[in-house]
Amino acid sequence: MQLSSMAAQIGAELIGDGSLEISRIANLKTARAGEISFLSDPRYRDVLTQSEASAVIVRAADVPHIGTKAALVTPDPYVAFAKIAQLLDTTPPIAVGIHPTAVVDPSAVLGEDVALGAHVYVGPHAVIGNHVQLGPGVSVGQGAKIGAYTKLYANVSVYHDVTIGEHCLIQSGTVIGGDGFGYANERGRWIKIPQTGHVKIGNFVEIGACTCIDRGALDDTIIEDNVIIDNLCQIAHNVFIGTGTAVAGGTTFAGSVKIGRYCIIGGTSVFNGHIEICDQVTISGMCMVMRSIDKPGIYSSGIPAQSNKEWRLTASRVLHINEMYHRLADLEKQVHALQASAAKD
Repeated sequence: MQLSSMAAQIGAELIGDGSLEISRIANLKTARAGEISFLSDPRYRDVLTQSEASAVIVRAADVPHIGTKAALVTPDPYVAFAKIAQLLDTTPPIAVGIHPTAVVDPSAVLGEDVALGAHVYVGPHAVIGNHVQLGPGVSVGQGAKIGAYTKLYANVSVYHDVTIGEHCLIQSGTVIGGDGFGYANERGRWIKIPQTGHVKIGNFVEIGACTCIDRGALDDTIIEDNVIIDNLCQIAHNVFIGTGTAVAGGTTFAGSVKIGRYCIIGGTSVFNGHIEICDQVTISGMCMVMRSIDKPGIYSSGIPAQSNKEWRLTASRVLHINEMYHRLADLEKQVHALQASAAKD
């Protein structure tokens, strides 16, 4: 693609030869002729100067450091990089046409230009929107609905009555609409509670590989628009995740957690059930969130990695916190008593 075309499509200012043919994106250190790179952190300006890339994406303040390279100038080079990466994306389609081994129930509805890979199953009364691509081995259950331009990679399982919006991308092995973990205990015997709610996923949602989103017990599990969820996440029944939230890999939400809009959740975090997190909260990685959060901000828990010797000392002291608390409380009482006595004198 010519550099001038890239500039026009992402709304960037072009500096240099717009007729340059760009074949791919590379990082600043390894980029070569015919490639474009970007600088989002001014601390790496020296790498920018030395880079062999044909063109770079930079802020206006970094233009003096580009040397003889062409440039696309934009307020946010990282966002521009993402858009250019989409323009140059060479990922093959998930499926093309309808494979002869695909099985579509006669009552299912397929939109225009739907692509079904090998051994896809589309169940009774399912509705598949226009331009949807379903990879090999995808299973779509009875009454499920998948919106236009959504793509499901191989072996995704969509259970009955699940709704997935438009322009979504779901990676391989993900299961949407499986039963929530609902049981009653009768004198040691587990009695299963049928999970009769649904899963409703909005538009422009992306879900990583091998993530599980359980259907609601009575009400629905809801993922709003523009949510991104990484690999290997567990989203239990009746969870609600608000618009624009990002969830990193390995995170677990217990049942009925409500996550607000535009939150950022670090990897392998764990959320206790039936709590609410307000809008615009950032949770650091490996957090254990046991209580509701009602104020935006950054929240962290856990102990950073230490040498084993340091960790053993820390753990030993933690075990004595309660004792230290009571000793400190006794000392405070003694100090207050002495202060009161001195005031009388």
